[in-house]
Amino acid sequence: MRRRGSDWFQRLLLPGFAFKAVVIGGGYATGRELATFFMPAGPRGGVYGMLLATMVWSGVAALTFLFAYRTDARDYRRFFGWLLGPLWPVYEVAYALAMIVILAVFAAAAGAIGQAMFGWPVAVGAVLLVLAIAAVAALGNEGVERLFKWVTLFLYGTYALFVVLMLSRFGDRVAAAFAAPAPVSASTGGWAAGGLTYAGYNIIGAIVILPVTRHLSSPRDAVVAGLLAGPFAMLPALLFFVCMTAFYPVIQAQTLPSDYMLARLDLPLFRAIFQAMIFAALLESGTGGVHAVNERIAAAWGDRRAAALSRGGRLAITVAVLVFCVFIAGEFGLAALIGQGFKWLSYTFLAIYVLPLVTIGLWRMVRWPSRTEAAPVR
Repeated sequence: MRRRGSDWFQRLLLPGFAFKAVVIGGGYATGRELATFFMPAGPRGGVYGMLLATMVWSGVAALTFLFAYRTDARDYRRFFGWLLGPLWPVYEVAYALAMIVILAVFAAAAGAIGQAMFGWPVAVGAVLLVLAIAAVAALGNEGVERLFKWVTLFLYGTYALFVVLMLSRFGDRVAAAFAAPAPVSASTGGWAAGGLTYAGYNIIGAIVILPVTRHLSSPRDAVVAGLLAGPFAMLPALLFFVCMTAFYPVIQAQTLPSDYMLARLDLPLFRAIFQAMIFAALLESGTGGVHAVNERIAAAWGDRRAAALSRGGRLAITVAVLVFCVFIAGEFGLAALIGQGFKWLSYTFLAIYVLPLVTIGLWRMVRWPSRTEAAPVR
């Protein structure tokens, strides 16, 4: 039965937009992740890797949303209580570490943008991001969902204009890059490794955005929303990557590939708009991650206190988490966090989330003829 008040956008599109919001983060929006995981395989190999990652995202997201619908799981504890049973705390530990790394990447990216645009100390951009995330996350589900909707429109519009401007100015260089012989890494399957690694650590986004799946009204909704999540999340990245190839292979060494490209486009107003879009993307990605933590704590708080977590409580949790992540960002920097931290996160989530989902999760869903009513964990 359709959930009262939930329209087709909330049921079918919102989960994909929310997934995109979490995935785009500090490395995708700046181009740093794309340079790290896809550019080494060359222009064509990079595209192959991105298509592979898209298929992984869609398949796993569809299974995740369907499993969440069947178990009525709207936070990761309930979800993994059903999937892993008494071993569910393993995910909680991994998730806590992942959030530290991911939010630290967002803070480092915000600091790098502030430094590149205004010459600010790195800490200033990071602190501004913290304050903005704290303000939105404290509003709860409704505020977060409004952010996902409006930032998505701003993001897609800015990326579309960026692609038009780049291809009109550097289209010949892009064509030459794709016509050149592929590097050795592409011919030896390097693109597949890059695509799987990128997909592996980003797929956590399907768990992060579980709160918005409360609008799903049927198994069909869950599957359609999941299949759409992959293309929604990857399309801006694919278009951005194609533009990046105009400066291949030099762009691989840039901390902020986006700013490197914008400087060569030499349109100061659009450069400011694009960097504002990246900051907005960092805001929605960071808010999505912190919101998942808040929802998890709110569920536990409600179980134990029989009361809702207050807005002040949400704000305090958000600030505490983000301040610690800003410290981590300052210690390691954007490139190191993406290059090393994300690789290990990918292996971890493939082992404790994706593999159990496509085995135990599928087996349990086949055995369950209808939606489950109670959760096995508290």
